[in-house]
Amino acid sequence: MGTPAAMTTGLVASALVLGGLTQMLPATSSLRWVRNRWMQRLAGVGPPGHVALTFDDGPDPRSTPAFLDTLDSLGWRATFFMLGSMVSACPELATEVSNRGHEVAVHGSQHHNHLRRGPRWVTRDMLAARDALCKLSGTAPRWVRPPYGAMSASTLVAAHRAGLRPVLWTTWGRDWRPQATPRSVVDDVWSTLVPGATVLLHDSDCTSAPGSWKTTLAALPMLAERWADSGLSVGPLSQHGL
Repeated sequence: MGTPAAMTTGLVASALVLGGLTQMLPATSSLRWVRNRWMQRLAGVGPPGHVALTFDDGPDPRSTPAFLDTLDSLGWRATFFMLGSMVSACPELATEVSNRGHEVAVHGSQHHNHLRRGPRWVTRDMLAARDALCKLSGTAPRWVRPPYGAMSASTLVAAHRAGLRPVLWTTWGRDWRPQATPRSVVDDVWSTLVPGATVLLHDSDCTSAPGSWKTTLAALPMLAERWADSGLSVGPLSQHGL
């Protein structure tokens, strides 16, 4: 047998390793093909004839109003996963998003990776964003999407405490990249499209390449044409049968 000190050190080290593994285990959901097949509720897989359209990182006064106008022209409603820091900067815009028939959801207060944050920090961050959105929209948000889609044990603990359901995405447009074009956004969405898709796009470039929102905005009418030709309806997560 080792000394008591050595045994204590070993127990502490084992506990740290176990804690780290527990924190990281939900991150297996970051593999899109894994969650689309084995974690469909988390991926946001809904009825095959419906697309849930979601936007991250707003509201942004430079870009979100243009998205609202374009969505109106297309007859679409969407789910906006908002950052509390952006909401604090333009609360009237967050209210307008809700008043114009869209669904508001929680993306956190700060755009920080949950894999690097403990449950106390993530809970405080998530509750602050939830409460701000509830106050401005008059309804309690239902959904949360962690920044970067980085699920952790901290995310799950915080979501449970906040009464929110985590939802990631099945399909994305990779619209945050500096080299993205409207055509590449459409092609990326189309190439990863699955029946009952939840689509990830961005209505702000606050964490993306500068000006990337313009690319996303230009891609929306092109997506509308593709989805209409395929007989797909478009709406928010609340209409996605989850």
